[in-house]
Amino acid sequence: MPFGEQPAYLRVAADLRKKILDGHLVPGARLPSQKQIREDYDVSDTVALEARKVLIVEGYVEGRSGSGTYVRERARPRRLARSGYRPSGRSSLFRQEQADEKSSGGWEAKSAVEEASEDVARRLRIPLGDRVMRTRYLFHSENEPLMVSTSWEPLTITGRTPVMLPEEGPLGGRGVVERMAALDIVVDNVQEEVIARPCLAEEAAALGGVPGHVVLLVNRTFFASDRPVETADLVVPADRYRLAYHLPVR
Repeated sequence: MPFGEQPAYLRVAADLRKKILDGHLVPGARLPSQKQIREDYDVSDTVALEARKVLIVEGYVEGRSGSGTYVRERARPRRLARSGYRPSGRSSLFRQEQADEKSSGGWEAKSAVEEASEDVARRLRIPLGDRVMRTRYLFHSENEPLMVSTSWEPLTITGRTPVMLPEEGPLGGRGVVERMAALDIVVDNVQEEVIARPCLAEEAAALGGVPGHVVLLVNRTFFASDRPVETADLVVPADRYRLAYHLPVR
């Protein structure tokens, strides 16, 4: 195939995508059948099928069992602020960021002790199998699921202290910086790495998304100097939210 020439199924998908974006196929409208696509574009059944698959994967349409394929309602992505830690604050980073965006929100959380996996041990720089406190969160904003998150803290730091459970005790829900300060640990920097990957089934169930659609995964680690004190995976639906960073220039 000459450089720059698209396969037939991509050309068909591009034209159907344009009709959706231009409003000729509105949300809830039925996508032309495979037979209709074949006739309209003078292509084979295989090309028509592959074009439809492309639009499903991209999230423009959805298949309904026994009914057909329909144009999905596409939400306009909302801004999700990522502004870094604030040591002087009296609330969690999530609450601060929601206040910045003039949004209301909250979360549910559940904690349990487990052994550090290879990935968690590497990120926290602890031996494989060391005990950590794992906390799973479901965050919501404006009554809509916003983000699922899993955090891990080394029990060599927080074990047998009042802040061992991130969401319970005298500093429950206050965030990593303030909780670590209670142990005379000064959290002074945070590292985030953003990755795009397919949504897992359990994440889709929590967030109301579709397995396989793209999510943004933020690998976040808080440090006291060069010592990791907490690491977390934050998962956000890429079609509903965009991450916006506001960072100081030093």
